[in-house]
Amino acid sequence: MGKATVIPFGPHHPVLPEPIHVDLVVQDEHVVEALPQIGFIHRGLERLVQTKDYNQFIYVAERICGICAFGHSLGYAETVERLMGVEVPKRAEYLRVIWHELSRIHSHLLWMGLAADAFGFESLFMHCWRLRERVLDIFEKTTGGRVIMSVNRVGGVARDIDRGQFDHILTVLEGIKDEYGQILNTFLNNGSVRNRLAGIGHISHEDAKALGMLGPFGRASNVAYDVRSLGIGAYGDLGDFDMVLSKDGDCYARTEVRGKEVLQSIEIIKEMIGRVPDGDILVPVKGSPADGAEACSAVEQPRGECYYYAKGNGTKHLERMRMRTPTSMNLGGMAKALAGCDLADVNMIILTIDPCISCSER
Repeated sequence: MGKATVIPFGPHHPVLPEPIHVDLVVQDEHVVEALPQIGFIHRGLERLVQTKDYNQFIYVAERICGICAFGHSLGYAETVERLMGVEVPKRAEYLRVIWHELSRIHSHLLWMGLAADAFGFESLFMHCWRLRERVLDIFEKTTGGRVIMSVNRVGGVARDIDRGQFDHILTVLEGIKDEYGQILNTFLNNGSVRNRLAGIGHISHEDAKALGMLGPFGRASNVAYDVRSLGIGAYGDLGDFDMVLSKDGDCYARTEVRGKEVLQSIEIIKEMIGRVPDGDILVPVKGSPADGAEACSAVEQPRGECYYYAKGNGTKHLERMRMRTPTSMNLGGMAKALAGCDLADVNMIILTIDPCISCSER
């Protein structure tokens, strides 16, 4: 056996789109240990609640991360609404779910394209991002923005969706679903792809639970936890909600879970559009959070549960706002998956975990 060497991986890497920095302890092209280094892009966003009032901060919250933007503004808005005892109109809750599931499709298609690029399928990468553009077009038509939507408000949403726009969304999603089936078939059944992913970066169900892994990363190791199944907001009006799970716990399983979640999100959106009620989309919110009042909420982001906490001080400026991102919880699992792998598989393992460093380093 050769001498162990520490190789810095990142923070800038030609394949991974995230500024992730991991020190790899390597022995003969074999990773013995992985040590994540956190803090490269820390921005101090949570401190801004003391200088922006609770309505203004919603625009800061959705800029924590571009890919997860809608989910962050949703989680923050729901937390402040609980803090102030605000009841959101039912129609607004349905619209939030529709936009949030579109965000999940957009995030998963983006990830699948990057994964395809990493293992050399350039055309597959382009097809994934081509379908993603159709989702971004829906965002632009319904909110005015393609990535940063700025549509959530404390008390509801700022824009409505009319019947014609709903019909357009359904038409676009049906077209995406037909084409996406061929893309997903390539990811799951192509021999070259399976050889690149199967058996790589395995994490057992027991390790996944012990490490608190969340989202598709955890569900690929058969951890049956999804915030949407708790019935928060309009998710409680869904019919049967069956989580997408796998027992294999490797890179292929993580790809399978995310791939099938795209189809699940399309069905959720179709059900929400079919049942969306009439009514207001925003209620006026007056006053300030009470001094010492505390509230929390959770949202199932594309990468897993994101937990939000807020504390009031009697003014329009919150005393405290904190969030626990799924990537923060999944770093332990990432280190576990990397330990024991070949050096050539490091970038693929990290990609299938899909860390969001921008969300974690606030």
